[in-house]
Amino acid sequence: MPNLLEISTAVIDGGRTTDEVGPMNRINHELSVVADGVAMVEAFSHCVLFETEDGLLAFDTSGPPGGGRVVEAIRGWRKDRFNTLVYTHGHLDHVGGSGAFLADAQANGQPTPKVAGHENVSRRFDRYQWTSGYNMVINRRQFGQFSRRGYSLTDGDGFLPESAARPDLTYSDRLELAVGGLDVVLNHAKGETDDHTWAWIPAHKAICAGDFFIWCFPNAGNPQKVQRYPVEWAAAMRDMAAQGAELFLPAHGLPIEGEARIRGVLIDVAEALEFLVERTVGAMNEGARLNEIVHEVKIDPAILEKPYLKPIYDEPEFIVRNIWRLYGGWYDGNPAHLKPAEESVLARELASLAGGADRLAERAQALAAEDVRLACHLAEMAVQADPENKALHAIRAEVYQHRRSVESSLMAKGIFGAAANESLSQIED
Repeated sequence: MPNLLEISTAVIDGGRTTDEVGPMNRINHELSVVADGVAMVEAFSHCVLFETEDGLLAFDTSGPPGGGRVVEAIRGWRKDRFNTLVYTHGHLDHVGGSGAFLADAQANGQPTPKVAGHENVSRRFDRYQWTSGYNMVINRRQFGQFSRRGYSLTDGDGFLPESAARPDLTYSDRLELAVGGLDVVLNHAKGETDDHTWAWIPAHKAICAGDFFIWCFPNAGNPQKVQRYPVEWAAAMRDMAAQGAELFLPAHGLPIEGEARIRGVLIDVAEALEFLVERTVGAMNEGARLNEIVHEVKIDPAILEKPYLKPIYDEPEFIVRNIWRLYGGWYDGNPAHLKPAEESVLARELASLAGGADRLAERAQALAAEDVRLACHLAEMAVQADPENKALHAIRAEVYQHRRSVESSLMAKGIFGAAANESLSQIED
């Protein structure tokens, strides 16, 4: 079994690269002991465990398909009852596996574990039930490649499974718990979500951070999800950095040890978010349009080379858009976009001016290698102007597949790949 702390130390300190050690986020459903009485099961979202005098304290339960495998891994380590489950937040990959934990308790004749989380978690559950279809659509688009490798995030036709347990122990700002003699402090802070919790466990000088840290650039801009909160996120990172933790346990990626190392990583993340906020809001205050800001606000590429800040899931450009959405609403500053024409009508007009939709598509094909952003606009317009034309769909698929290949973030790859597949399905039909 690899020593997770040794690996993270080597990567952060520069002794080894991520190319040498492999991905920081691993889905192997294997349990590793990371400290005396502390273990982690690596899954789609990890489960972090603490031994207590009265059973196990578990942070997060992974997703619906992985919950059973996580429980199985835990039972290969300890048979103690699950005393309390803590949700770091209500995302499906953190709460969806809870049914397996409750089923394990019932099967073994043990008391049902308490479930703790922020008061907004149940509100999120309500929203997931209301928007189940939409969430299934974006889940397939964003995580389709994981499903094809056998790591699906959902299980069944609905998004949130009925077996997902709602918290029965909730709080607003701060909650002190004593779980089997182990003191735990739950702290609320907005970040990736409005229901996020980070926990301080004094006896272990440990922080359970949920998704505040994910071993890549913060997920503060996801284009398909509800609002993120980069200002509050950065403040939470600084609060955690000031805690003096010697063990840092994220819900994705490897655990980290050492007070100075932990503080340095957290401050780096905070500063990256603060830079984006400062520059974006500054440009907004000067009257710049969203499109101008998106193309002007850039982070130093050297920062994005740090092993825990690479834009391989989310990326700074998306965060700029989310900052605008948070402080500026949906109007992007372009008057033509306030009450726009139908996209298909505009596309047909521009195709007519260009001499036909095929001219737009051919130009898109020619531009793909040198200006793929512009190429995507033209390919999209060509198909909007003549949606039944399979030759145009072939070019659109080619352009978007190329776009996917040159992108770094999972989110961009997922959306562009889905667009290519849409056109490929039109050709096959």
